[in-house]
Amino acid sequence: MVTLNRIYTRTGDKGSTALGTGTRVPKHHTRIAAYGTVDEANCAIGIARTWLGGGDGGVDEMLLRVQNDMFDLGADLCAPDDGVDRGYEPLRISEAQVARLEAEIDAMNGELEPLKSFILPGGTQGAAALHLARTIARRAERHMVELAEMKDESVSEPALRYINRLSDFLFVAARFTNARGKSDILWTPGENR
Repeated sequence: MVTLNRIYTRTGDKGSTALGTGTRVPKHHTRIAAYGTVDEANCAIGIARTWLGGGDGGVDEMLLRVQNDMFDLGADLCAPDDGVDRGYEPLRISEAQVARLEAEIDAMNGELEPLKSFILPGGTQGAAALHLARTIARRAERHMVELAEMKDESVSEPALRYINRLSDFLFVAARFTNARGKSDILWTPGENR
C-alpha cells in the first residue's frame, strides 16, 4: 500500500523527478510524458464516469477497472526494466489485463450496429468525455511507442498492447453509452462544401 505523508518534497524544484527505480530524469523526459499522459487519460475517464450514473450496461464498472489498470500502467512505465535486482518485482501490466479489455470490447461491440460512417465525438455528455479520453490515450500511446524506440529505454509488450486496446475500448464504450450507438453523430463527408 502507498502512504503519502508529504505532498511536496522540493526535490523536483530544479526540473528533475525520480522514477520508481530512484533514477532522476528531466521532467520533460519521454518516459515522464508517457506516464503523465496515462494519468491525464485516467482523469478524463473519471470525468466521463461522473456523467454515466447507472443504466449504462456495466460500463461504469468496466471504467473503474480501467482506472485501476491505468495506475498499474503508470507504475509499469515509472519503473523501467533496467535489469537491476531491487529485491522486489515491479508492478507490470499483464496479458490478463489486455485479454479482459478485449473481452469487454467484444461484449459491448456485440450489441452495436456496424458503423457505415465515421462518427463525430459527441452525443451524450458521458460519450463525449469518453471520446476525449480516447484521444488522450492515443497520445499516451504515441509517447510510449516513442519511448520504446529510444536507445537504452524499454516499455513492456503487454503495456503497449494495453494502451492500444484502451483507445479501442474507449471508442466502443462511447458508442455503447450513446444509447448503444443510437445517439452517435455520423460524419457526412463534404457536408459544408
